[in-house]
Amino acid sequence: MKKLAAVIAASFVLVACASTPKTASTEAAQPVVAQSAMVASNTQAQTVSQAEIDAKNLAEQQLALKSKSVYFDFDKSAVKSEYREIAQQQANFIKSHGNDTVTIEGNCDERGSSKYNLALGEKRANAVREELETLGVSANQIKTVSFGKEKPRSTCHEEKCWKENRRVDFIHQLN
Repeated sequence: MKKLAAVIAASFVLVACASTPKTASTEAAQPVVAQSAMVASNTQAQTVSQAEIDAKNLAEQQLALKSKSVYFDFDKSAVKSEYREIAQQQANFIKSHGNDTVTIEGNCDERGSSKYNLALGEKRANAVREELETLGVSANQIKTVSFGKEKPRSTCHEEKCWKENRRVDFIHQLN
């Protein structure tokens, strides 16, 4: 009888020892799986966050570049030297976004006929186009349009407004 009791006790000990690692192993695996899921989730969150940051930075760059126009003297279409830096900034941005395009919008003040101002706006847009191409921008990335006197930025009938309206604007289309 003592032998039988010893065998039964030994069996319980062995069974208890054998089942303990399974429980510990299962419990240990759960935190690892949960931890892996958390790491994957954090990585996705970081990726989304970086993408959002990149998109925000790009939008800010576009806004900053859009607010920079090239201005012209009365009845002139030559790009003045003081606006070469703006052309360089535009060129750098366009070249760094090889699949994108820019539309150069030529504008004039209200003086002169519509026909005359459309032609002058086109000359201004083409002058800036040539400047960008000289700076290495592909001709395929540039479009031009003239609005003549149809899209004034300022509407008073004085030199301070006319000066503001004699300009070329840049509109970027990102692809």
